[in-house]
Amino acid sequence: MKQKDNDKALFVGIDLGTSRSAVSASTGSREWVQSYVGWPKDFIAQQVVGSAVLFGADALKNRLSLDVFRPLQHGVIKEGIERSEEAVKEIIKYLISLVEEEGAEKEVYAVVGVPADTLKVNKLAIRKAVADFAHSMMVVSEPFAVAYDLGLLNNAMVIDIGAGTTDFCIMHGTIPTEEDQKTILTAGDYIDEQLFSYLNEKFPNSKFSKNMVTQFKEMYSFVGNIPEDIRVELPVNGKPVMHDIKNEVKRACESIMPAIMDTTTDMIARFDPEFQIKVKNNIILAGGGSRIRGIQDYVKDALKEYGPCSVRCVEDPLFAGANGALKLALDMPEKYWEPL
Repeated sequence: MKQKDNDKALFVGIDLGTSRSAVSASTGSREWVQSYVGWPKDFIAQQVVGSAVLFGADALKNRLSLDVFRPLQHGVIKEGIERSEEAVKEIIKYLISLVEEEGAEKEVYAVVGVPADTLKVNKLAIRKAVADFAHSMMVVSEPFAVAYDLGLLNNAMVIDIGAGTTDFCIMHGTIPTEEDQKTILTAGDYIDEQLFSYLNEKFPNSKFSKNMVTQFKEMYSFVGNIPEDIRVELPVNGKPVMHDIKNEVKRACESIMPAIMDTTTDMIARFDPEFQIKVKNNIILAGGGSRIRGIQDYVKDALKEYGPCSVRCVEDPLFAGANGALKLALDMPEKYWEPL
């Protein structure tokens, strides 16, 4: 399939994430949704919400009327959880529907980026989820898709810090193998859990939800040092009270860094010694975690004992994976496509 056939085909790149999923299409459209799916609990609930299925923010807003699923846990489809595979299928269907041109009947060619562990254990389930909506597909790891978007196909490392997982991938001029990639579970969700615990410990009389804590993290996350306080409103005995949560945010965000740095240095050490310097000077931070203030300098400082290095963050962490998957789809020789 060549680019010149775009009038007969729709190419899409999908980044299927634990917290957020995004799609980029050959039409130029880009969309994203929080990775939540909700089905009405009964016929009254369906009348209230006005739909047979809701996604993302709409599902969370109406969660009291819905059975809500976040189907990816630690980047892997939840096993044994009713409707998890169905929820993944609905997310993919919804994303493709957002970028399809009305009235245009085109064959869909989809490249789906997933965490590295999902690629190993859930590839068949992802294939089944895409089968009804695409003509052909390919499943790749999210950090590989990011590297492809940036044109970093040789002597580079991508560290993709998502919600459920942090994924590592070293590029050395070929499609990466399992040995070139690694996944750890200390990522955004882990920060949420730590911050929730720290705030409960410090403010035992305050009432707040895990969703509120996630919003605090996304607004104020940082590592290292910042000059200003972080003051948020938390209810105490029903009354709003301002609290300074700066130390708790710092502690929670930095809780993921030792595992990230240990994995980074381990992967570099296992790489061909002649090329380690080049990799250290081409480290890319991606995913939602790359938005943590100070993380670029933190990683660079943690690696200084191993010699000079260069660390930078992607400009568009929300769509970098989907854009790379689309670029890969447009460049892919026909023999690499898996017909569905």
